[in-house]
Amino acid sequence: MSLSEAIQGVLTKYSLITAFAVVGSMVWISYILSSKLTRGRLHGSAIAILLGLALAYLGGFVAEGKKGIADIPMFAGIGLMGGAMFRDLAIVATAFGVRMEEFRKAGLGGAIALIAGVVVSFFVGAVTAFAFGYRDAVSLTTIGGGAATYIVGPVTGGALGASSEVMALSVAAGLVKSILVMTLTPLVAGRIGLDNPRSAMVFGGLMGTTSGVAGGLAATDPKLVPYGAMTATFYTGIGCLLGPSIIFIVIRALV
Repeated sequence: MSLSEAIQGVLTKYSLITAFAVVGSMVWISYILSSKLTRGRLHGSAIAILLGLALAYLGGFVAEGKKGIADIPMFAGIGLMGGAMFRDLAIVATAFGVRMEEFRKAGLGGAIALIAGVVVSFFVGAVTAFAFGYRDAVSLTTIGGGAATYIVGPVTGGALGASSEVMALSVAAGLVKSILVMTLTPLVAGRIGLDNPRSAMVFGGLMGTTSGVAGGLAATDPKLVPYGAMTATFYTGIGCLLGPSIIFIVIRALV
């Protein structure tokens, strides 16, 4: 057995550890590229997402499968690492880090921003899906959830029994939103008064995408990140609760 075959065998046997090593290396490289090439204007998280999408496409093309890079045995652990178990664990862990007494500091404006952000995102996503030919309430609600965040979309779709293609579209919509929020926040922060904790909380409640808000605020003012991420985390939780229930009922009644 050659050295390369031995290494490949070890990486395949411990595929989940390999997945953590690959993702960690990609994130490390992404932050270096962000610092050196864009001077922090394009956050490292956005670059990491783009690299992940490219890697998924490359893996699916090479393996001719349906799971992207996870179709290659050596990288099968990425499918588990990016699956529902770790996703839901991350949501719960993030939510436990939020203190209600700090959230109350956002006041009525923060609460209104949360509800308005969730409802408007679902509405825009559902209208867009309807314009592209989707007519069933499950697909409309799932893609609307993706317009909220790329976490709300698959959670809603999984609860409603949406097809894998529709859930993939919801994730794609959420990723586009996340990248746009990351890249555009530093450019518009001065014009919208995004320079204090309260405005950061309202901004996080309106946008909702935790990674996008955190990346955008980090490029604007790192001190604002905890405040924006706090309401963005609640946004994700509210979206996951309302999407498969009240919002689905409303959309089903309309279509």
